[in-house]
Amino acid sequence: MEKKYYTIKEAADHLGVSAITLRNWDKKGLLVAYRHPINNYRMYRSDQLELLKRKIEGSRQRLSVKRMDVS
Repeated sequence: MEKKYYTIKEAADHLGVSAITLRNWDKKGLLVAYRHPINNYRMYRSDQLELLKRKIEGSRQRLSVKRMDVS
């Protein structure tokens, strides 16, 4: 069974970005984290991570195509 919530480190590893990047996205409102009710740590839902992962992969594919066009 897939986890419902991920810590910032787990989310960063899953997305292939740094924890600092996730904190910056949270501050900018691009990927708003949920806060753990006891320790106030950032937590990310699996569905929001999967959606963002698809967007990141799509963005990387478009960059690759643009690089091929330039060559």
